[in-house]
Amino acid sequence: MASALPIGGGAWTTLIDYPGKVATTLFTVGCNFRCPFCHNPELVDPSRFAPPLDGGEILGRLRERAGFIDGVVISGGEPTIHAALPTFIERLKGLGLLVKLDTNGSRPDVLRPLLEERRVDFVAMDIKGPLDAYGRLSGIVPEPGAIEESIRLILDRAPDYEFRTTVVPTVSRADVHRIAERISGAKRYVLQAFRVPETGLLDPTWEAKPALSREELDALWNEIRPEFDDGGVRG
Repeated sequence: MASALPIGGGAWTTLIDYPGKVATTLFTVGCNFRCPFCHNPELVDPSRFAPPLDGGEILGRLRERAGFIDGVVISGGEPTIHAALPTFIERLKGLGLLVKLDTNGSRPDVLRPLLEERRVDFVAMDIKGPLDAYGRLSGIVPEPGAIEESIRLILDRAPDYEFRTTVVPTVSRADVHRIAERISGAKRYVLQAFRVPETGLLDPTWEAKPALSREELDALWNEIRPEFDDGGVRG
């Protein structure tokens, strides 16, 4: 029986979503955050959801591609809100595929067993901003300590990982320095440039807000790069 993990779309071949690997990226439907700058509103806003893809067909196609790809990236939306996630991951591992999980870090209760049981090979966690800015940046206030716990779990238990921050409007250079201080010594930290896709953002009023330029991000990365083994600026 196919997994009930709701998947709204995917990219069957990607060379950029899983560092150093050829992968397929799958996007789960639904998110517990409402970041106004979200560039995947069709995965976040229930009024825009399309019917999920057939899980059996997805697994069948991945089975056929198992000799051509190294792994699968499970992104979203937010994958950890779905009870079917561990079972789906188990099926991917049964195909001999590596699994990378993209998460907002709000569900350490889900992340912990995945790491302890070594079901995921790579975790990428989005850090929206300093913890005291999450209400403004994510649209909700996460459960106290959840983001911090996820950071600790990843640092302590993830086989491979990266932290990343999309430097959206209202996220300042000082904010990035505060994040970098919190995760100083992490293996990899990535700053992502703010972009407005053709499909628009979850909150269109954010589309005209100014954000740091690529040149400013490059300079900012040079300021914090001694804190990390690897990283840089994307986008």
